[in-house]
Amino acid sequence: MSTTAQTPSEVQTEPAAVAAVRRLGARPARRTGPASERPNYVAGVLSIAWLIIIAVPIYMMVKYSLQSQQDYLNGNPLAPPTHPSLGNYAYVLQHGFVLYGLNTAIVMIGSVGLVLIFAVPAAYAIVRSPSRFISWTFRLFLFGLAIPAQATIIPVYLLITKLGLYDSLIAIILPGAAFGLPLSILVLVGSLRDIPQETYEAMSLDGASAAKVFWHLVLPFGKSAIMTVAIFSALGAWNSFIFPLLLTQSPGKRVLTLSLYQFQGEFQTNVPGLMAAVVLSAVPIFLLYLFGRRWLMAGLIGMGGK
Repeated sequence: MSTTAQTPSEVQTEPAAVAAVRRLGARPARRTGPASERPNYVAGVLSIAWLIIIAVPIYMMVKYSLQSQQDYLNGNPLAPPTHPSLGNYAYVLQHGFVLYGLNTAIVMIGSVGLVLIFAVPAAYAIVRSPSRFISWTFRLFLFGLAIPAQATIIPVYLLITKLGLYDSLIAIILPGAAFGLPLSILVLVGSLRDIPQETYEAMSLDGASAAKVFWHLVLPFGKSAIMTVAIFSALGAWNSFIFPLLLTQSPGKRVLTLSLYQFQGEFQTNVPGLMAAVVLSAVPIFLLYLFGRRWLMAGLIGMGGK
């Protein structure tokens, strides 16, 4: 019987490999089989419970909007409407809903536009500038996240009246955009910091100016965060209530959140008409989220970057 002699290097090959694997923290492969594919019943029950919590209010809102006031008062709260009708929607559309929706759209577009115009260049400057002044400016913007809008009502009201903007849509747009800037800059800075510094330096070495870097690098790579900021700003402007309430007065300057008041009388509330107005006011923002959810999730993931 013959044996083959092994060199010292060959003898040490296997132990060295095993030690290297252990140093890398490798673990044995998990077994795949029936034991590792058990259904998570707890997660399923909690998901169903959460679905019910979300679906029941939406169902009741749509149900009430299809009922008359008499059916609403006498019917079963959870039973489907016995005589569904679109009369409440016609009533809402005939009582200024189109005008209020147009005012809300103008406020939303103006707020989103101002936020993007100021937030995107500010985030680019914060990411690229080594200046301490820029760093302290970023901290100042973050401090704005801790200040609620309700705490600034008096100074904002005085400022708007001194500027002669009271009872105008601009009076709603300006403070709404101002309070949307801190969160917008935070999201954009987190996204732009994920762009490798080598990419910035490569474009600079190629002779690209700051404006060219901003246009050809920052905007394409940061479009997810920009869409996230736009959606958040649109949601805030669409649902704005306190600034329209305090800074406007005439019916022609009302927005959708204020128009819901007209369905509440001194002695009773037209709940079916109110629910129809709520459904109509929720449809545009739902469609915005439906088409922008991909960008929204991508931007939120990028927010947790470097």
